[in-house]
Amino acid sequence: MVTALVVAAEEAHELAPLVLPIWAFPLIAAVFFLVAFIITWSYRDVAHRHAEKVSAAVHDDHDHGAHH
Repeated sequence: MVTALVVAAEEAHELAPLVLPIWAFPLIAAVFFLVAFIITWSYRDVAHRHAEKVSAAVHDDHDHGAHH
């Protein structure tokens, strides 16, 4: 009975074949984070580009209320 458990334990350690080579998994993660970084970097100046519109809207609201 003990030998059957030892044989079963030996067979349980057999590894399943991988879909990709082992080096491909960190490469996929690196490409994903690089794309995410590029997308994030592309929005770095959005607030500055629209600052004039926001300040104009704030000034219009204040000026409009003063003319009653």
